[in-house]
Amino acid sequence: MTTIPYLQPGDLIYITAPAKAIEHEHVFFAKDLLEKKGFKVKISAHCLGQFNYFSGTDEKRTSDFQAGIDDPEVKAILCARGGYGCVRIVDQLNWAGMLRQPKWIIGFSDITVFHHRMQKFNLPSIHGSVVLNFKDNSQEALTTMVDALTGTLTEITATPHTNNKFGSATGKLIGGNLSIVYSLLGTNDALDFTDSILFIEDLAEHLYHIDRMIFALEKAGALSKIKGLIVGGMTDLEDTTIPFGSSIEEIILRPFEFRKIPIAFDFPAGHINDNRALVLGANYQLDVSENGTVLTKMKA
Repeated sequence: MTTIPYLQPGDLIYITAPAKAIEHEHVFFAKDLLEKKGFKVKISAHCLGQFNYFSGTDEKRTSDFQAGIDDPEVKAILCARGGYGCVRIVDQLNWAGMLRQPKWIIGFSDITVFHHRMQKFNLPSIHGSVVLNFKDNSQEALTTMVDALTGTLTEITATPHTNNKFGSATGKLIGGNLSIVYSLLGTNDALDFTDSILFIEDLAEHLYHIDRMIFALEKAGALSKIKGLIVGGMTDLEDTTIPFGSSIEEIILRPFEFRKIPIAFDFPAGHINDNRALVLGANYQLDVSENGTVLTKMKA
């Protein structure tokens, strides 16, 4: 894994909106917060715009993200929000500048598209809060994001869960939003699941949709390759009028009935206020026991 320089006080963070449009107040709130923490902040040219659902046309959103990649002063690209739209621009970007001068990409949800591309380049990225959520995030969510950027993030713990499967594993942490992981199977950005620890989270999906995605991961061979599984927020899930008949835990555990790997539920990351930062692409140790879950970032 190629390393990316950690941020120092005075370094420049670039805010851009590569997908859905965002209300201006959230952007200025995040800018103020980050400046109070000692960073410089630049807002992309079309970040505050709107074109139908999006913050701008595909061309404008591509231009904004490209500017962040190419600007030698930018040390981290913070995405304003998710929604939908990143897949429309990821292949339009020229990533050469990222390879010459790697920099952090921060976000979650639809930003999982960019996390996949960074994995393809063997570069780490930060699954963490987007600008939209700064106002409502827990202190721990924002603190771990800054810690990830500055290189001081060490471990995250989670309370015990009845459906946890005990054990320990080490491996590269991959994943993000389950719907995006599923949608990129078989594409030029599909993840390499071999010997990894897979993290998944999702929002507002029907239980049968989750079941379909888990089956797809199983049929693609992904779930037989991983060494551990972390399940973050599975938020605002819906059932059908005639109940699906399985809980979210039962759906996720089904493929592992005869395979013993550590599995942790209710991990504090995803579409929840306590969205702790994870460095995707980094090596972690996962320990799941009767005392809860500990995810420890290993030294490079």
